[in-house]
Amino acid sequence: MIRHSLVIPAYNEARLLPRLLDSVDAARARCKHEVQVIVADNASTDATASIAATRGCEVARVEKRRIACVRNGGARLACGESLCFIDADSRIHPETFNAIDAALARPDVVGGATGVLPERWSLGIAMTWMVMMPVVWATGMDTGVIFCRRADFQVLGGYDEERELAEDVAFMWALKRLGARRGQRLVRLTQVKAITSMRKFDRHGDWHYFTTVIPQGVPAMFRRSARTKLAQRYWYTDDR
Repeated sequence: MIRHSLVIPAYNEARLLPRLLDSVDAARARCKHEVQVIVADNASTDATASIAATRGCEVARVEKRRIACVRNGGARLACGESLCFIDADSRIHPETFNAIDAALARPDVVGGATGVLPERWSLGIAMTWMVMMPVVWATGMDTGVIFCRRADFQVLGGYDEERELAEDVAFMWALKRLGARRGQRLVRLTQVKAITSMRKFDRHGDWHYFTTVIPQGVPAMFRRSARTKLAQRYWYTDDR
């Protein structure tokens, strides 16, 4: 029986996907249970799908350019007891699946995340982390490898496909509320943090959270047009 299904949303990720899959292979080798790997190919125009297939991944083709749709498209192929999600520009820790095994074996845990470390540091990146981490500590919601039981993912209906951005935050809030009704909680597996690329910082600058994301993100909370503008500029441009 498949224990974990790992979904990797990917749009034109031929350059970085092999690096992630190398780390996934290392983690699978340390896990005593079977791990299914699904690459949700978001209408890529490069070799993303062929690389995934060659590496033994299942490939879910998703045409609509919206990240929530891509995550859900990959999840539809999942057969595992748990569902895990990781971005294609990341690398996972070798003990990731073992740590998730241990977490989900606890009846008081509904799901959680591993958290991330940046692949490089700078003053701007460090300041961004300092702004973000109090929110993580206060909410218990993190990023990196997101995981939950597949049955709970189905109860929640997956990711909200109406959202152009922050679909992962909305899903984690929903998962947290589901767990609270049962006396369960989210956990942060900080001993197995993923490594995330800094390509957004490479492209937009190491201080861009303070010059772009936060100033544009506040009005985006209240106006659909502002959300669309921010999403298109920051998440749906081809910067690979």
